[in-house]
Amino acid sequence: MIQPADLPDTIAVFPLPGALLLPRSRLPLHIFEPRYLQMLDDALKTPARLIGMVQPNPGPGSDSRLHSIGCAGRVTQFSETEDGRYLITLTGISRFRVRKEVDGFTPYRRCAVDWTGFDRDTGKSEADANFDRQRFLALLGRYFQARDLAADWETLKDADDELLVNSLSMLLDFDPEDKQALLEAPCLRTRRETLVTLIEFALRGGTSEETLQ
Repeated sequence: MIQPADLPDTIAVFPLPGALLLPRSRLPLHIFEPRYLQMLDDALKTPARLIGMVQPNPGPGSDSRLHSIGCAGRVTQFSETEDGRYLITLTGISRFRVRKEVDGFTPYRRCAVDWTGFDRDTGKSEADANFDRQRFLALLGRYFQARDLAADWETLKDADDELLVNSLSMLLDFDPEDKQALLEAPCLRTRRETLVTLIEFALRGGTSEETLQ
Protein backbone atom coordinates (compact mmCIF):
# COMPACT_ATOMS: atom_id res chain seq x y z
CA MET A 1 0.00 0.00 0.00
CA ILE A 2 1.24 3.48 -0.86
CA GLN A 3 1.84 5.64 2.20
CA PRO A 4 0.88 9.35 2.20
CA ALA A 5 4.55 10.31 2.46
CA ASP A 6 5.25 8.43 -0.78
CA LEU A 7 2.72 10.38 -2.85
CA PRO A 8 4.53 12.54 -5.45
CA ASP A 9 4.15 16.29 -5.82
CA THR A 10 3.58 16.02 -9.60
CA ILE A 11 1.52 13.41 -11.45
CA ALA A 12 0.27 12.70 -14.95
CA VAL A 13 -3.41 13.48 -15.33
CA PHE A 14 -6.00 11.90 -17.61
CA PRO A 15 -8.90 14.33 -18.24
CA LEU A 16 -11.90 12.17 -18.99
CA PRO A 17 -15.47 13.52 -18.73
CA GLY A 18 -17.81 11.38 -16.67
CA ALA A 19 -15.10 8.97 -15.50
CA LEU A 20 -15.08 8.69 -11.72
CA LEU A 21 -12.39 7.04 -9.63
CA LEU A 22 -12.74 6.82 -5.85
CA PRO A 23 -10.27 5.69 -3.18
CA ARG A 24 -10.04 1.91 -2.77
CA SER A 25 -12.22 1.42 -5.86
CA ARG A 26 -11.25 0.08 -9.28
CA LEU A 27 -11.72 1.75 -12.63
CA PRO A 28 -11.16 -0.16 -15.90
CA LEU A 29 -9.84 1.96 -18.77
CA HIS A 30 -9.19 1.42 -22.45
CA ILE A 31 -6.01 3.24 -23.53
CA PHE A 32 -5.43 3.78 -27.24
CA GLU A 33 -4.47 7.40 -28.00
CA PRO A 34 -0.70 7.76 -28.55
CA ARG A 35 -0.29 10.44 -25.86
CA TYR A 36 -1.99 8.27 -23.26
CA LEU A 37 -0.06 5.20 -24.32
CA GLN A 38 3.03 7.28 -23.58
CA MET A 39 1.52 8.34 -20.25
CA LEU A 40 0.94 4.71 -19.30
CA ASP A 41 4.45 3.70 -20.36
CA ASP A 42 5.95 6.49 -18.25
CA ALA A 43 3.74 5.69 -15.24
CA LEU A 44 4.78 2.04 -15.29
CA LYS A 45 8.42 3.12 -14.99
CA THR A 46 7.77 4.84 -11.64
CA PRO A 47 7.53 3.09 -8.25
CA ALA A 48 4.03 4.41 -7.51
CA ARG A 49 2.58 3.80 -11.02
CA LEU A 50 0.08 6.63 -10.46
CA ILE A 51 -2.25 8.29 -12.95
CA GLY A 52 -4.54 11.10 -11.85
CA MET A 53 -8.13 10.99 -13.07
CA VAL A 54 -9.60 14.48 -13.28
CA GLN A 55 -12.63 15.81 -15.10
CA PRO A 56 -12.44 18.65 -17.59
CA ASN A 57 -14.12 21.84 -16.42
CA PRO A 58 -14.58 23.93 -19.56
CA GLY A 59 -15.58 27.53 -19.12
CA PRO A 60 -15.88 30.76 -21.11
CA GLY A 61 -12.80 31.23 -23.27
CA SER A 62 -11.18 27.92 -22.30
CA ASP A 63 -11.94 24.29 -23.08
CA SER A 64 -8.81 23.01 -21.34
CA ARG A 65 -9.59 23.87 -17.72
CA LEU A 66 -9.68 21.07 -15.18
CA HIS A 67 -11.72 20.59 -12.05
CA SER A 68 -9.71 21.39 -8.95
CA ILE A 69 -10.15 17.94 -7.36
CA GLY A 70 -9.33 14.56 -8.89
CA CYS A 71 -8.33 11.09 -7.69
CA ALA A 72 -5.07 9.28 -8.33
CA GLY A 73 -5.05 5.58 -9.08
CA ARG A 74 -2.30 3.00 -9.18
CA VAL A 75 -2.05 0.84 -12.27
CA THR A 76 -2.76 -2.61 -10.79
CA GLN A 77 -3.62 -4.54 -13.96
CA PHE A 78 -2.82 -4.10 -17.61
CA SER A 79 -2.88 -6.16 -20.75
CA GLU A 80 -1.98 -5.36 -24.34
CA THR A 81 -4.15 -6.15 -27.33
CA GLU A 82 -2.75 -7.39 -30.63
CA ASP A 83 -3.15 -3.94 -32.20
CA GLY A 84 -1.23 -2.12 -29.48
CA ARG A 85 -4.05 -0.89 -27.25
CA TYR A 86 -4.04 -1.41 -23.49
CA LEU A 87 -6.75 -2.50 -21.09
CA ILE A 88 -5.80 -1.32 -17.62
CA THR A 89 -7.28 -1.12 -14.14
CA LEU A 90 -6.64 1.80 -11.81
CA THR A 91 -7.09 1.24 -8.09
CA GLY A 92 -7.96 4.49 -6.33
CA ILE A 93 -5.31 5.67 -3.87
CA SER A 94 -6.18 9.22 -2.85
CA ARG A 95 -7.92 12.34 -4.02
CA PHE A 96 -5.82 15.41 -4.71
CA ARG A 97 -6.21 19.10 -5.32
CA VAL A 98 -4.71 20.54 -8.50
CA ARG A 99 -2.26 23.33 -7.66
CA LYS A 100 -1.17 24.16 -11.20
CA GLU A 101 -0.49 22.56 -14.54
CA VAL A 102 3.17 21.80 -15.20
CA ASP A 103 4.70 22.61 -18.57
CA GLY A 104 6.97 19.96 -20.00
CA PHE A 105 7.91 17.88 -22.99
CA THR A 106 5.37 15.10 -22.48
CA PRO A 107 2.45 14.81 -24.92
CA TYR A 108 0.07 14.32 -21.97
CA ARG A 109 -0.80 16.75 -19.18
CA ARG A 110 0.91 16.85 -15.80
CA CYS A 111 -0.10 18.74 -12.67
CA ALA A 112 1.48 19.77 -9.41
CA VAL A 113 -0.94 18.47 -6.78
CA ASP A 114 -1.66 18.75 -3.07
CA TRP A 115 -2.81 15.71 -1.09
CA THR A 116 -3.67 17.71 2.05
CA GLY A 117 -7.17 17.19 3.44
CA PHE A 118 -7.67 13.70 2.04
CA ASP A 119 -6.10 11.67 4.84
CA ARG A 120 -9.06 9.31 5.12
CA ASP A 121 -8.44 8.16 1.53
CA THR A 122 -5.28 6.25 2.46
CA GLY A 123 -6.76 4.78 5.64
CA LYS A 124 -9.18 1.95 6.28
CA SER A 125 -12.45 1.43 4.44
CA GLU A 126 -15.24 3.72 5.62
CA ALA A 127 -18.53 2.59 7.10
CA ASP A 128 -21.85 4.44 7.15
CA ALA A 129 -23.54 4.00 10.51
CA ASN A 130 -26.79 5.58 9.29
CA PHE A 131 -27.10 3.47 6.16
CA ASP A 132 -30.60 2.00 5.78
CA ARG A 133 -29.62 -0.63 3.25
CA GLN A 134 -33.09 -2.10 2.80
CA ARG A 135 -34.66 1.24 1.84
CA PHE A 136 -31.66 2.13 -0.30
CA LEU A 137 -31.90 -1.11 -2.27
CA ALA A 138 -35.64 -0.57 -2.73
CA LEU A 139 -34.94 2.86 -4.24
CA LEU A 140 -32.19 1.38 -6.37
CA GLY A 141 -34.57 -1.29 -7.59
CA ARG A 142 -37.00 1.35 -8.84
CA TYR A 143 -34.16 3.15 -10.59
CA PHE A 144 -32.94 -0.04 -12.27
CA GLN A 145 -36.46 -0.93 -13.34
CA ALA A 146 -37.02 2.54 -14.81
CA ARG A 147 -33.75 2.30 -16.73
CA ASP A 148 -34.27 -1.36 -17.72
CA LEU A 149 -31.03 -2.36 -15.99
CA ALA A 150 -30.12 -5.75 -14.53
CA ALA A 151 -28.26 -6.29 -11.27
CA ASP A 152 -26.82 -9.07 -9.13
CA TRP A 153 -28.95 -8.29 -6.10
CA GLU A 154 -27.34 -10.90 -3.87
CA THR A 155 -23.94 -9.30 -4.45
CA LEU A 156 -25.38 -5.84 -3.76
CA LYS A 157 -26.97 -7.04 -0.52
CA ASP A 158 -23.70 -8.56 0.71
CA ALA A 159 -21.30 -5.77 -0.34
CA ASP A 160 -19.90 -3.62 2.43
CA ASP A 161 -21.05 -0.02 2.71
CA GLU A 162 -18.11 1.59 0.94
CA LEU A 163 -17.93 -0.90 -1.89
CA LEU A 164 -21.66 -0.58 -2.57
CA VAL A 165 -21.86 3.21 -2.48
CA ASN A 166 -18.62 3.82 -4.34
CA SER A 167 -19.27 1.22 -7.03
CA LEU A 168 -22.70 2.65 -7.78
CA SER A 169 -21.31 6.20 -7.77
CA MET A 170 -18.79 5.16 -10.40
CA LEU A 171 -21.05 2.98 -12.53
CA LEU A 172 -24.39 4.77 -12.70
CA ASP A 173 -24.98 7.11 -15.62
CA PHE A 174 -24.89 10.58 -14.08
CA ASP A 175 -23.78 13.87 -15.61
CA PRO A 176 -20.11 14.83 -15.19
CA GLU A 177 -20.97 17.58 -12.67
CA ASP A 178 -22.91 15.04 -10.61
CA LYS A 179 -19.94 12.67 -10.75
CA GLN A 180 -17.76 15.51 -9.51
CA ALA A 181 -20.09 16.09 -6.57
CA LEU A 182 -19.81 12.41 -5.64
CA LEU A 183 -16.02 12.63 -5.85
CA GLU A 184 -15.83 15.71 -3.65
CA ALA A 185 -18.12 14.32 -0.92
CA PRO A 186 -16.04 14.56 2.27
CA CYS A 187 -17.11 11.20 3.71
CA LEU A 188 -19.02 8.06 2.79
CA ARG A 189 -22.23 9.24 4.45
CA THR A 190 -22.24 12.45 2.40
CA ARG A 191 -21.54 10.50 -0.77
CA ARG A 192 -24.41 8.12 -0.03
CA GLU A 193 -26.74 11.08 0.60
CA THR A 194 -25.64 12.68 -2.67
CA LEU A 195 -26.15 9.39 -4.51
CA VAL A 196 -29.66 9.05 -3.10
CA THR A 197 -30.50 12.60 -4.19
CA LEU A 198 -29.28 11.91 -7.72
CA ILE A 199 -31.24 8.67 -7.98
CA GLU A 200 -34.40 10.34 -6.67
CA PHE A 201 -33.93 13.21 -9.11
CA ALA A 202 -33.53 10.71 -11.95
CA LEU A 203 -36.84 9.15 -10.90
CA ARG A 204 -38.45 12.63 -10.88
CA GLY A 205 -38.33 12.76 -7.07
CA GLY A 206 -40.87 11.27 -4.68
CA THR A 207 -42.88 11.92 -1.56
CA SER A 208 -41.15 13.03 1.63
CA GLU A 209 -41.58 9.49 2.96
CA GLU A 210 -39.32 8.22 0.18
CA THR A 211 -36.41 10.49 1.06
CA LEU A 212 -33.69 8.29 2.50
CA GLN A 213 -31.37 10.91 3.93
